[in-house]
Amino acid sequence: MRRKLVDEALDEAKAIGLRNILALRGDPPRDKEYRLDTEDGEEERDVEANNEVFLWAVDLVRYIRHRHGNYFCIGVATYPEGHADESHPAEQSPEHDLPYLIEKTKAGADFLMTQLFYDLNAYSKFEKMLREHESGVFKDIPIIPGLMPIQNYQILKRTTVLSHCKIPSALLEKLDPIKADDEAVKQVGINTLTEIIQGIKAIKSKRPRGFQFYTLNLEKVVSALLKNNDLIPPGTDDGEYAIEESTVAMDGVNGTANPAPEDASYLRISSKPSQSRRPSSVSSNRLTTSHRSSSPANATQLATNQSITTVSREATWDDFPNGRFGDARSPAFGTPTSYSLSSLPCTPAQARLLWGEPTTTAAITSLFTAHLAGHSPHLLPWSDESSDLSPETALIRPHLTALTEHRNWWTIASQPAVDGVPSTNAVHGWGPPGGFVFQKPFVEFFLSNSDWEDVLRPHLQRAGARGEASWYAGNALGAVETSEPAAAVHSVTWGSFKGKEIATATMVEEMSFRTWCEEAFGRWEQWARCCRDGRARRFLRDCYDGTWLVNVIGHGYAHEEGERLWEILREARGGSGRKS
Repeated sequence: MRRKLVDEALDEAKAIGLRNILALRGDPPRDKEYRLDTEDGEEERDVEANNEVFLWAVDLVRYIRHRHGNYFCIGVATYPEGHADESHPAEQSPEHDLPYLIEKTKAGADFLMTQLFYDLNAYSKFEKMLREHESGVFKDIPIIPGLMPIQNYQILKRTTVLSHCKIPSALLEKLDPIKADDEAVKQVGINTLTEIIQGIKAIKSKRPRGFQFYTLNLEKVVSALLKNNDLIPPGTDDGEYAIEESTVAMDGVNGTANPAPEDASYLRISSKPSQSRRPSSVSSNRLTTSHRSSSPANATQLATNQSITTVSREATWDDFPNGRFGDARSPAFGTPTSYSLSSLPCTPAQARLLWGEPTTTAAITSLFTAHLAGHSPHLLPWSDESSDLSPETALIRPHLTALTEHRNWWTIASQPAVDGVPSTNAVHGWGPPGGFVFQKPFVEFFLSNSDWEDVLRPHLQRAGARGEASWYAGNALGAVETSEPAAAVHSVTWGSFKGKEIATATMVEEMSFRTWCEEAFGRWEQWARCCRDGRARRFLRDCYDGTWLVNVIGHGYAHEEGERLWEILREARGGSGRKS
């Protein structure tokens, strides 16, 4: 980040009365990670020039202190289980991080905020290590534990993979039998975090305890935790100032106190509405995809919004952890799956091992066909993590394989039609027992520009006119075409449960499709940059430029009606326009 942008951000914060700053390095530029040789005049960006003096968080802390003195209260990140840059670290250790944390603290940090964790024992050892460290720099500094409430099983699994947070085996044993029932998962999460909070409050401390909640813009579980753990003192004064001259408040929830420096006047932070601070939340990028079905029971990243089964009118934010196929109008849209837009689910070296360096259409089709057959690679660029295909996918595997092998239409998301199966069904079921679930079929795939323009688009226009299917299509340039009006929202997975309103778990609509297109095409570019062979890079960039991403929804959910979607696609006349 350039110094000018940092200056502008700090000046704006100052102008509106914001004084608490969390100084993070953020993701390293992707160019630095790939470290590829230049070819054909290509030039990698100069990382140091781009970041100027801000290569590390400590550089940012020093700069803020140098330029603004004690005006800002600065926090820095820390990791109870160790920090790791790579997607799949061989090892991570809090002890390894210590020299860097000491440096950040000595540079001017006022408080430490931790990465999320679920292992109370690991946190207790971590805090003890800091408090007793021979340097003495951590003796009195506030340490704010970062806690992420458990909204559903898949969000938990994906986020802990990305953050390198370990899930204790005892917690997994509780969650695995109920992973398709979001209400039950939430309750286990509330109980687990309550135990963690109470355990941390029991650790002796010279100052009040505070907590940072990564809310994902979903308030109900957080509200339950605040109530269960008495984290909001009765009779809280909502007066003009949120901070007294002798304390620093890190967050409106956590109430952490910090001794005032010599110039205590800088600590006054107005809590008037015009200068109020927004609730803290973890970065909420969209839930991304792998080639799986969208059944919530199967916890599939690409095509599910894993909603809870109660639609509550009392929710002031949203009861649904909206993902790739969620409602983009919701403030909770986009659960965290990556810390960088369009980042691949593995390192460049692993990408080369998994997918090679393809230079032909046939090579890519072979990768997709093998993946559909359950063979290696078990991970594709549009996947979230390596795992077996969903049992749902097996039911429509012949259709998907035919599109891939015979048309070179590369499928990345799909689901079959489901007509009122019990919510406890081993393949399709989700939600609490005693309910019934339904699905419309859909499929999402890449195809060549010529196949879209000359073959599929005119065919889908006719199918849409007959009311048999709806479709969305987009390309790397940001163009989006659709059969639907802009406000249309298609519920493609829903459930009926006793005593509850109809719950929609998966939906398709234009805004979320546009967002996904940007990321899906970005992964072509990221894949290209993993390749050392210039021919492979050029070929994958041709795929980026020369394809459309299409999502087609069938409108029947009874078995016979559900098959109509696949018939429509088979009836599209004309061969693949891809070069092999």
